[in-house]
Amino acid sequence: MRPLPVGAHGLLIELDTADEVEALHAELLRRAADGTLPQVTEIVPAARTVLLDGLADPRGLIAELACWHIPPLDTADRPGVEIPVRYDGPDLADVAALWGVTPDEVVRIHSGTAFHVAFCGFAPGFGYLTGLPEPLHVPRRATPRTRVPVGSLALAGPYTGVYPRSSPGGWQLIGTTDAVLWDPQREPAALLAPGTRVRFVPQDGPGPAAAHVQEAAR
Repeated sequence: MRPLPVGAHGLLIELDTADEVEALHAELLRRAADGTLPQVTEIVPAARTVLLDGLADPRGLIAELACWHIPPLDTADRPGVEIPVRYDGPDLADVAALWGVTPDEVVRIHSGTAFHVAFCGFAPGFGYLTGLPEPLHVPRRATPRTRVPVGSLALAGPYTGVYPRSSPGGWQLIGTTDAVLWDPQREPAALLAPGTRVRFVPQDGPGPAAAHVQEAAR
């Protein structure tokens, strides 16, 4: 864990693995909730870092961090989201070939995987979901698309994600969903947040516009 001051009131903490990032993020949220974390305005996890902003004394927190015990991440008690999806993406056959299985097996494996949101970024509502083992990680497309439709379910590297709006993109598209990932009129606006557990539920035709949120662990 390498804490680095950022400006007068920020602290960027570098870590070696995504698991360490998620464990630290969970511990920071726990300490913020119980009042043992110095006042902070933002806690933002990324692939290998956690940024804290609005600290009165960043260097003081650096000294505290050296004494912290950070337990392994346990997401069993966090809310879960089920997202209905049609596995009809244009890259489904290509992903099947990369995995060495049939397209039906891609559906079975992907929908049977327990994902969770490692961090958010790229566009409002976009979550980077981890859960697929390393042999199933796939490269980005050699030629990105100029337009990826909203609701596209996609894979790239270790991540699964759903495009919350139409945009250019180079991920492998394996399905589509009608779930609304970002709605400014909703509270919270983002369906997914760091730490949220996610499962994708296959469906044949048009489905509900909203995902189903589950409070109980599965």
